[in-house]
Amino acid sequence: MGKHDPSQKEKIADDLPSVLLLRQPFVFKVYERQFSEKFRFLKPWESSLPLHQFLSTHAASVQAAFFSAGRPITTDILQNLPELRFIMTSSAGLDHIDLNECKRRGIKVANAGSIFSEDVADTAVGLLIDVLRRVSAANWFVKAGLWQQKGDYPLGHKLGGKRVGVVGMGSIGLNVAKKLNTFGCIISYNSRKKKPHVTFPFYPNIQELAANCEIIIICCALMDQTRHMIDKNVMMALGKEGIIVNVARGAIINEKELVQCLLKGEIAGAGLDVFENEPNVPEELFHLDNVVMTPHNAVMTEESMNNLYEIVIGNLEAFFSNKPLIFEVVQV
Repeated sequence: MGKHDPSQKEKIADDLPSVLLLRQPFVFKVYERQFSEKFRFLKPWESSLPLHQFLSTHAASVQAAFFSAGRPITTDILQNLPELRFIMTSSAGLDHIDLNECKRRGIKVANAGSIFSEDVADTAVGLLIDVLRRVSAANWFVKAGLWQQKGDYPLGHKLGGKRVGVVGMGSIGLNVAKKLNTFGCIISYNSRKKKPHVTFPFYPNIQELAANCEIIIICCALMDQTRHMIDKNVMMALGKEGIIVNVARGAIINEKELVQCLLKGEIAGAGLDVFENEPNVPEELFHLDNVVMTPHNAVMTEESMNNLYEIVIGNLEAFFSNKPLIFEVVQV
């Protein structure tokens, strides 16, 4: 009797459509078995070849790619993939992709759309409450045995009634504004242009927004116009009682100036899910109990990963079947 051919799985995999990964998006790690039943994934990290050589080897077979926000998709990479026609990114943000080159080459791009909006908004509110009420610092105070030694912990601050400026009134910003509005916060916002459907007061100037708020929450996209938009001038306008929360991209804040303002007490605190040079975080922030930090995981819930898996699979199947994409990015 003939034995089972151990290469049978490989033969089946070879018949599946090829999809390039440059590094593993977190959702791929969670759902790798399910993904691999439908597509053959090309993984350069498993190869001994240098990246450009790996890309050249597979250039003729790669029409689709699935990328995470952690790996810049540059013109150089795209030039090594002449048959590439579709990029799926696991993020809502697009700052890691050379969209101009994609448009020039006729490469379609789809992102995670608005599926993360509620989870990111929850994190923004959680970080803000933590900074105001000193939850993480008080937790450490108890666990370190300091409650018995030192007695009462210093006072925190109430959330209700705070003047909050939301920077970026897209899906995430709107979710943040609605949640904080129910807490009794007074909301205003800044964005590239006034949103006709949003009734909160609009400030076209970021410094003016900061001057009229006690808290700013950053929810906008990273682009040339927003890089280092939150600088020392904005922080000084926010003032010594001010708090900054960032759930967008680290480089929207001038991180060096933020560190100095925090160290000098020129603002009151910060809640940060993102940083300028991840995973490197300024060590000066490690010992500040008015700074709460999370490892860029605002989107990371079981529910959002399941939704993302469905969208990635749906988009890849749609591309290979020549059907409309979900959350296709309109490139102007």
